[in-house]
Amino acid sequence: MNEASKKNLFLVITMIILAASTRIFPHPPNVTAIGAMGLLGAAYLPRKVWAFIVPFVALWLSDLAINNIIFAEYYDGFVWFTQGAFGIYLGFGLIVLLGIGLLKKVKVPTLIGASLGSSFIFYLASNFGSWMSGFTYPKTGAGLIACYTAGLPFLLNTILGDLFFVGVLFGAYALFSYKQKSTSHILDA
Repeated sequence: MNEASKKNLFLVITMIILAASTRIFPHPPNVTAIGAMGLLGAAYLPRKVWAFIVPFVALWLSDLAINNIIFAEYYDGFVWFTQGAFGIYLGFGLIVLLGIGLLKKVKVPTLIGASLGSSFIFYLASNFGSWMSGFTYPKTGAGLIACYTAGLPFLLNTILGDLFFVGVLFGAYALFSYKQKSTSHILDA
């Protein structure tokens, strides 16, 4: 691996970790970088297995902090996974797959489509996981519809958050890559 590739790998991993930390700091409901970090890993991590591992570990570590520090008073002991985590991780995995499929070449229209797609995937999967946990909604068709209906107000925030953080992460990566190429041309001269 050459020096530029190492720098890019370090940059992507650092950005994914920073993106995961957006979940820990105060934010409007569902305005986090979950979709963006999944798409960034899918687009720029060198081996597709790493596109899953790095973002999933970052997501899980942020979950550990949220569940065991921020919301520790709501749990009885250390929490490795919450009951609704199935839907969140399912949705996240599908977002990474979407990114692997769509972001072979990163272009603005495809990136916007992937961002919107990730919002809807997360909405569908996370609400399904909430319904499956069986605490709030009955496990019936009507219960599932009620769960999706209750989640609709959060969908707009998810869309806005994904578009914002996709713009920030992919924009920062493009800027870094551009500066890196400019610097390498100066050093080659």
